Amino acid sequence: MAADFQLEVEDLRFRYGSREAVAGVSFAVRPGEIFGFLGPNGAGKTTAISCVCGLLGGWQGAMRFGGETFRPDLRAADRRRIGLVPQDLAVYEELSGRENLLFFGRLVGLAGAELTAAVERALELTGLGERADDRVGSYSGGMKRRLNLAAGDLHRPSLLILDEPTVGVDPQSRNHIFAALERLRDQGRTLLYTTHYMEEAERLCDRIAVLDRGRLIGLGAAAELAEQAGVPGADLEQVFLRLTGHRLRDSA
Repeated sequence: MAADFQLEVEDLRFRYGSREAVAGVSFAVRPGEIFGFLGPNGAGKTTAISCVCGLLGGWQGAMRFGGETFRPDLRAADRRRIGLVPQDLAVYEELSGRENLLFFGRLVGLAGAELTAAVERALELTGLGERADDRVGSYSGGMKRRLNLAAGDLHRPSLLILDEPTVGVDPQSRNHIFAALERLRDQGRTLLYTTHYMEEAERLCDRIAVLDRGRLIGLGAAAELAEQAGVPGADLEQVFLRLTGHRLRDSA
């Protein structure tokens, strides 16, 4: 794979005991794109991105970032190039939204005027400015998801990874999150987005990796996936059914 990719992953494998959760997955993320991981719960999406962002060690395979060897599980400098918006909310409900962001900003090395500016930028991006000084415990579930996004992007990482960022959110917050991600892409940012919602993948992602049972079974833009599956012009629901023999919603 060429060095003009932001992230390159080759033959990634990870086991939980005797079970191979990620089985030889290879993909590359281009600068400035939203790259999607689509698959049901249990497909290996979260395990794969946990390897990429350094939360899991002991994986096999190779990773490169900007053409250079990348070991986020071993090198803190590599981990700082990644921002993670986890599926499980990582916010403190007894603090205000602003206090949460100040705390997480300090954890990634921001301070002073740079920290203040980063917090204001993140609040504006996610539409939380008017509620910034309210306790997070008073936020709706969707607002907490938006704060989760704000925290992950505070240090403007080279690659922002989002793991199912719209699970359980209200339509208003979902639209806020979509708008924020599209705005980041318009700014040239690079995002890796995991979801089991096909309409999200079709709307947001420039290219999509389809995972099922730990294996990569399709890779490309939505139209390319339809061609690969032998159903040109089909939507992702039909593509997934053709590739796997079962419906995504039935297995999620």
